[in-house]
Amino acid sequence: MVDTTQSGTTGARTPTAPGPLDGVRVLELGTLIAGPHAARLLGDMGADVIKIEPPGRPDPIRTWGQAEVDGHRFYWTVHGRNKRAITLDLRSERGRDLFLRLADGADIIVENFRPGTLERLGIGPEILSARNPGIVVVRVSGYGQYGPDSTRAGYASVAEAASGLRHLNGYPGQLPPRLALSLGDTLAGMFAAQGALAALYRRTVTGKGQVVDTSLLESCVAVQESAIADYDMGGVVRGPSGTRLDGIAPSNLYPTKDGTHVIIAANQDTVFARLCAAMGTPELATDPRFADHAARGINQDELDALIGNWSSQHSADELTDTLQAAGVVVGPVNTVAEVVDDPHLRARGMIAEHFDERIGRTVLGPGVVPQFSETPGGIRNAGPPAPGSDNAAVYGELLGLSDNELDELTQAGVI
Repeated sequence: MVDTTQSGTTGARTPTAPGPLDGVRVLELGTLIAGPHAARLLGDMGADVIKIEPPGRPDPIRTWGQAEVDGHRFYWTVHGRNKRAITLDLRSERGRDLFLRLADGADIIVENFRPGTLERLGIGPEILSARNPGIVVVRVSGYGQYGPDSTRAGYASVAEAASGLRHLNGYPGQLPPRLALSLGDTLAGMFAAQGALAALYRRTVTGKGQVVDTSLLESCVAVQESAIADYDMGGVVRGPSGTRLDGIAPSNLYPTKDGTHVIIAANQDTVFARLCAAMGTPELATDPRFADHAARGINQDELDALIGNWSSQHSADELTDTLQAAGVVVGPVNTVAEVVDDPHLRARGMIAEHFDERIGRTVLGPGVVPQFSETPGGIRNAGPPAPGSDNAAVYGELLGLSDNELDELTQAGVI
């Protein structure tokens, strides 16, 4: 179990139990969300992640977030956690040389530049692998490293729309809304981290690294279940369905007598029978209109109305207690305020403290997912307070540079 005190409450970095990627070194290039999210996931699992930012041009994500305290925002607190931060000008010859020396000792490089950027800088995969045959180069871009659109700039908002994912959101006949998160970036980061782990495993077989090519567009396509197959075989163009999934019933928001809603999900035959018994109408489980998955999907509106009439006579707490006792899946629609106080999430360490050096106090954020029984890892540090915070430690430890050499590189604008 992850220790709920895993965050740094007494200093910048807090020792934690080793994670499953303890001993793996990652160099992170790029800005904003998708690539850095992949690197963060690797860091959460124990990898030593070194984030590289150009001198004088910090990652804009440092200023993101909706809350502000003392001029600081807090997207970075979580997004930059479990990383060390250095500065390096990759456009200079000396900067390129320092990067290649760092890459010689690295296991993974994560970058989310537009395709071709690493090659133009003289640090493309061919050069990297010639020096370090085991290097895994994880490349995250809008449209992938090849194909007609590969050179286009890409953001998650466009990827979510162009992939068809955004078309599935909202209500029929309305403009498709966007989830109030950058979902496409997060999905791409997760697929990129997954690919990095697979490439690391393959290296244990072949001794060689490889390129992992992940795009925002394809990541959004990949999570759309049977949408493509249904279109191919039946011409079905899946569209938005509001608070439910068409043909999956019952699984919807249902009203309560206290003016709130709960989600009841009982679309499996056995669970539906339990719901019918809990409602005091066991005969519905064998009613031809609702007796199996297909029938319930056809008669979804009628079934939702029956359940809604019943649920509206009870409070949310009553419904939750009754349905949980009956073995029916039920839950609330929580805001973040309720999530933070959720006793189950608290017990599992999912509401975790991050000591943010910028403000000298802890900031809550999500814990590490997944949890590992033998190598749990943890939150070693929040996002480093400033670009280059770890220059001395990283360049001294990994490249043996002296303080005088670091001062000269700083004056020259290399770091």
